[in-house]
Amino acid sequence: MEDLRESSMRFFSDQNLCYADILSPSEVRARIEVTVLNFLRILTAPAPAISDLSLISRDSSNSRVSQGLLTQVSWIFLSHSFCTRSLMRANTAKAFIRVWKVMEMCFRILVQEKRVTQRELFYKLLCDSPDYFTSQLQVNRTIQDVVALLRCSRFSLGIMASSRGLVAGRLLLQAQVVDCSACGSSGHPISGDLSLLEKLVLKTDARYIIVVEKHAIFQRLAEDCIFNQIPSILITARGYPDIATRFLLHRLSWAFPHLPILALVDWNPAGLAILCTFKYGSIGMGLEAYRYACNVKWMGLRGDDLQLISEQSMVPLKQRDLQIAKGLMSSEILQENYREELAVMVERGQRVEIEALYFHGYDYLGKYIAKKIVQANYI
Repeated sequence: MEDLRESSMRFFSDQNLCYADILSPSEVRARIEVTVLNFLRILTAPAPAISDLSLISRDSSNSRVSQGLLTQVSWIFLSHSFCTRSLMRANTAKAFIRVWKVMEMCFRILVQEKRVTQRELFYKLLCDSPDYFTSQLQVNRTIQDVVALLRCSRFSLGIMASSRGLVAGRLLLQAQVVDCSACGSSGHPISGDLSLLEKLVLKTDARYIIVVEKHAIFQRLAEDCIFNQIPSILITARGYPDIATRFLLHRLSWAFPHLPILALVDWNPAGLAILCTFKYGSIGMGLEAYRYACNVKWMGLRGDDLQLISEQSMVPLKQRDLQIAKGLMSSEILQENYREELAVMVERGQRVEIEALYFHGYDYLGKYIAKKIVQANYI
């Protein structure tokens, strides 16, 4: 334990680390203990004070994009700018206490050798500390505060991802052997336990990985067994990507680096934001983004597909779309051709969903994907 304490002391003296480590439970407990000891040392000093908590800032102004030297993968990372949670400032006092409450709960979880989901943690905190935790969002943000303070991954804190993701197609998952091509239109659920996903033995004869934004489109493609016509693995997070789905996609990209990863999303700002999260990661999880980023290519829907869409299927952009577009435009992560296409969306004031392709029949999706693959010279 003494060695762990010493290594943790060295960690807290090094303010140049801007990524989250994957640590053992004992190492995380040691970092929590050092945080407590530092707080008590200042509190009991000759001139006692309540110290602030210094966290790596998760603001967009502190985000950068890193380009891998040996790969085509880029990802968001956080630079050396800090923010604080202080008990002495009214606007951060509750956030300050929330950090300590979540750290205490994580310490208990690690001592008990348990893992919990964010939802389970919320209900526990809601019962134990109702004055400080009234919403899931508060818990989620505080977890990221603890990650930014201790600079260890969320999974290292004993918090599991709640996965919505599904996978289907030409992929064998070998912990217990699961043939994803025999799972029907519902697909195989992706575990939220990242340690289980890490241990999976993966086998495939696919030539493509297709990331599908929407569950209904995933079901259509799986039901049509598109992976037999186009040798492929289908994966979906059923909307905005969760950590477990991103982790599995990242694992697939490393296990099968020759397979292009192609995204099928709605032609709207939200669809592009989902693609960018798979591709680069997110600012909110900037300390861990490099573990999940993949070289995802935007297959469709694209602006040049609008000629395939009936006018009746084009609907006006919503206010929320415009807010997302503004956020993407202000971000340096967006590559130029994506930025140009986003500008076209805003200029037209229209959005198109993937389902609009059903104008050509329910079996057209497979033909559309095959055509896009040929056009892009992925074969």
